[in-house]
Amino acid sequence: MRPMKLSKAFTLIEPGPVVLVTTSDGGKNNVMTISWTMVVDFTPQFALTTGAWNHSFKALRKTRECVIAIPAVDMLDKVVGIGTCSGADTDKFDKFRLTPLPAKRVGAPLIKECLANIECKVVDIVGRHNIVVLEAVAAHVDPGRKETRMLHAVGDGTFIADGRKLDRRKLMASKIPAGV
Repeated sequence: MRPMKLSKAFTLIEPGPVVLVTTSDGGKNNVMTISWTMVVDFTPQFALTTGAWNHSFKALRKTRECVIAIPAVDMLDKVVGIGTCSGADTDKFDKFRLTPLPAKRVGAPLIKECLANIECKVVDIVGRHNIVVLEAVAAHVDPGRKETRMLHAVGDGTFIADGRKLDRRKLMASKIPAGV
C-alpha cells in the first residue's frame, strides 16, 4: 500500500451507474448527467445528489418529479456532453439527438435511446447536501437493445464499463432469511 491523496478517496467508492435525469418545467424539457446515485433499501426508492448549481434542479424542486434514464456504454460521449453544458442556454435533447418519449406517470420525458427509464416522484430533498430521495412510480426497459453495459464514473474524467455478470443467486438464496 502507498499513500493516496485524501481529496481523491471518493474515486475508490464512486457509486454507479452514471444516469441521465430528465425534468420538465411544463414548457421545456431538460436532461442532466448524474453520477452520484444510490438505491435506498430493497424498495423502489433511489437517491441522487444535485443542487442549485445545476439548471435542472429548479424544475426538480418545482415539479417534484423526474425520470432516471440509464444510458449504455455506446452513449458515453453524449453522457459527457450533456454533463458539460447547461440547459439554461442549450436544448440538450436537440443538441445530443435524444428522443423524448412521453412518460406514463410524470411530466418529465423518457429517453428512447437509453437502456431503461424510471419515472420518479420526489419524496424529500435532504439538508445542505441536496440529497434528493425519489420514489419510483413506473419503470421501462428496452429488451431489444444490443449494448447493455452501463457506465460508472471514477470521478476523475475516466469511466468503467460493466463487465460480465457473475451469477451467485443460488448461493445467496440459501443465506437470505425467508420473507426478505
